[in-house]
Amino acid sequence: MISLVIPVYNEEELIEKLFERTIRAMTSFTDDFEIICVDDGSTDHSLQKLIACHQIDKRFKILILSRNFGHQAAYTAGLSHARGEYVAMMDGDLQDPPELLREMHQKLRDREFDVVYGKRTGRKESFLKRQLIKSFHYVFKRLSRIDQADNVGNFSMMNRQALQALLAMGEKNRYLPGIRFFIGFRQGFVEYNRDDRDSGTAKMNFKKLLALAFDAIFSFSNLPIKVCLYTGLAGIVVFFLAGVYVIIDKLTGHALYGWSSTVLSIYFLGSVQLVFMGILGEYVFRIYRETQNRPVFIVRDFLD
Repeated sequence: MISLVIPVYNEEELIEKLFERTIRAMTSFTDDFEIICVDDGSTDHSLQKLIACHQIDKRFKILILSRNFGHQAAYTAGLSHARGEYVAMMDGDLQDPPELLREMHQKLRDREFDVVYGKRTGRKESFLKRQLIKSFHYVFKRLSRIDQADNVGNFSMMNRQALQALLAMGEKNRYLPGIRFFIGFRQGFVEYNRDDRDSGTAKMNFKKLLALAFDAIFSFSNLPIKVCLYTGLAGIVVFFLAGVYVIIDKLTGHALYGWSSTVLSIYFLGSVQLVFMGILGEYVFRIYRETQNRPVFIVRDFLD
């Protein structure tokens, strides 16, 4: 069996097209499959339309979460309920083509790879969004402790062994593309051009994308903490030299004049301390969330 996991949040304009394209794409190369759509607390008519599609084809299953838990949590819920030997992940906005699943599956069946992900050779989204995403991948690749490929997202397929390894990662602050690379195994890719949305509005707005980027960087890199340490040490050296200069100035009888440099120094040090406290706070908050040990998601119903 092949399982396809699709998180859905307020996508009522795309549900029928999503149903038709995914069913057609899956039946083009297999009859033994399930499509698990995870309703992540939608507030529009997405759930009703998903249920209508489920009535047409029972292989189109609906996992209903008790509220909106977020994109990565919805994926985790769907992956946890997937029963297939091969399990795929795809966003519900149809920017990733389900027709590419056939090629991914073939690479897994040929035992070339354990994980196959989609690598974007181009994007048809807005210029600003493309540049922001490109900048994130550049920064993440150089800060993280894993060698992740550029221009990849959640769109992928893996075998059962790789899925079990991925689900064994129990952190609450989840960045699944990073976790997918962390587990290792033989990983390959297929290239494609990512389409823009043909209807509806993007649910991953700038604020959510920024939060996901922070989760990724703070989960896979300790560089922000090292920057604080090295900058603090550099500051100690600079102000030690400044102290020596002031003492020499006193001994030679030169009067200190003006207070602007003093005030500016105070403001500078205060700002640096606040920035460092903010960085430390990000780590402390994530540690706090982990120690709470709350579930990543809560299921209200599963239409199987």
